[in-house]
Amino acid sequence: MNEGGVFFGHGQVDAVDEALFLVLRSLQLPIERADLFLDAFLTHAEINSLIQMIDQRVRKRVPAAYVLREPGCRATASTSTSGRSCRVRFSPNSSRTAWPVGAETGGGGRRARHVHGIGCLAIIAADVFPAAQVDAVDVFSDALAVAKRNIADYQMTARVHAVQSDLYGDLPSKRYDIILCNPPYVTDESMAALPREYQQEPKLALAGGADGMSVVRRVVRAARGYLKRGGLLFVEVGGGRAAAEQTLKDVPLTWLTTSDGDDTVFMAKQEEFAVGTEPCSACTEHGSRSR
Repeated sequence: MNEGGVFFGHGQVDAVDEALFLVLRSLQLPIERADLFLDAFLTHAEINSLIQMIDQRVRKRVPAAYVLREPGCRATASTSTSGRSCRVRFSPNSSRTAWPVGAETGGGGRRARHVHGIGCLAIIAADVFPAAQVDAVDVFSDALAVAKRNIADYQMTARVHAVQSDLYGDLPSKRYDIILCNPPYVTDESMAALPREYQQEPKLALAGGADGMSVVRRVVRAARGYLKRGGLLFVEVGGGRAAAEQTLKDVPLTWLTTSDGDDTVFMAKQEEFAVGTEPCSACTEHGSRSR
């Protein structure tokens, strides 16, 4: 946040970084070679187009990626705790990975993890696990359309598969070695205080209920039935460690150390889930109907 109230939470760290991103991408110039174009002259058409984009970004507080109509992986992968943990923590020995999430989002008003369901974590996982088949799951058809473009851009269509499903509701019958989930976990109180940039997102991509755990509970309670023996579930909950431990008292949670602290991502093992956490008709029926 700066003096003008503009919030940099969608992949850029400050005004200079975001201005370069907005200007160079709008002109279809390479961001990594910005120094070559800083003294370039613009046409009147380019100037007028940029003025309109800057107005959207500054006055209407539309995130730069949305102004450009290209919410690609840079907006999420560069700041996602789940993505960084994926690269640092996992050993590439799994055969199949899934993202069973209603929306591949985050929030909490402090980091950019809510460019929902555009395939970034799935692409990172496929890169980390070169032999894996990855299912990238989201409930929003528009998000999946962007995810498919990102998957194609990274030439991973043979291994990363976009699946429309609300959590596990419409997933095919299979079990996974690893399930990675970055669900909505913003509490009702935090939702009311979000910067205007975050309010551009669909509410369902952010809202986690009164304690932020409404979707997390659904993910965890049904996970045992979708994991292989010895499989692992990783869930990002922002700073929601206390709430997660309170609502998941019967599930042993291992908290991972990330650059954002020790209260952001937990791991749970398939064999340590209570038997009662098998998928039930209520979970799958809710998953297929709720959105």
